[in-house]
Amino acid sequence: NRAVAVMVNNHSKARPQTGLSQADIVFEILAEGNITRFLALFHSEIPEKVGPVRSARPYYFDLANDYGAIYVYHGAANFIEDMIQTGETDGLNGMYYDNDKVLFERSSDRVAPHNSYAIFDGIATRADEKGYDLEAVHEPLSFTYEEVGGETALDITLPYSNYQVRYQYDETKQLYHRYSDGAQTVEYTDSTPIELANVLILETHHQVIDNAGRREIDLTSGGDALLLQRGKVQNVQWERIGGRIIPTKDGEQVPFIPGKTWINVIPTSPGIEGIRISETSE
Repeated sequence: NRAVAVMVNNHSKARPQTGLSQADIVFEILAEGNITRFLALFHSEIPEKVGPVRSARPYYFDLANDYGAIYVYHGAANFIEDMIQTGETDGLNGMYYDNDKVLFERSSDRVAPHNSYAIFDGIATRADEKGYDLEAVHEPLSFTYEEVGGETALDITLPYSNYQVRYQYDETKQLYHRYSDGAQTVEYTDSTPIELANVLILETHHQVIDNAGRREIDLTSGGDALLLQRGKVQNVQWERIGGRIIPTKDGEQVPFIPGKTWINVIPTSPGIEGIRISETSE
């Protein structure tokens, strides 16, 4: 029952994706250009397949490793692949299993590189072949059923340069729905909506490090963040505690609400100040 972390494509041609509604935690972080990618962590629910799957980046596999997960991805620059193959994390690369029908399959309704999907039944098979541990004891995160504090936040918009993410609160379900550039984030096969109990939006330093536009992103130093829960927003800090991203206030951990969690990582400019928060649903 070891957690699995999958790199999921978020190019416009890869939307809507498959399997994201069953992820316990999804990190959304910039890759090259102004498009983000997702790191989807699966433990309590396991989809049949997930994707489209895309290539590795160090700050993604560092997160996967610190959460104790097997890292599933499709492709990597040579220096990144060398890091993974020499033991930086337990990784399964679709380049070695492309369309093998065990771990990966290509769909016919999309074009490469937006059509490679990981088959969950094959993850254990291929991980066992590589000698990875398939069982793990994961320390639970902190949760609460009590009321949460904060100001009313029913409609939240945050920018990634020319790409926009929006969260709208469903007061009946007491969950947030997510939108990418105006389109609701749903499952590809049956339009099941992504419904979130927690949205953590954190700002941190981003730096472009090469001509390909690759980035280094500081996911260790901590900083300012917003936590959305039950239609309210709290100003909190984020810290890397035990390798995991945790919201804190006055030095104490702020518990999550039971349910799904998305964590948006945004650059410090414009950072939290660039987020639009409304007390009404438009």
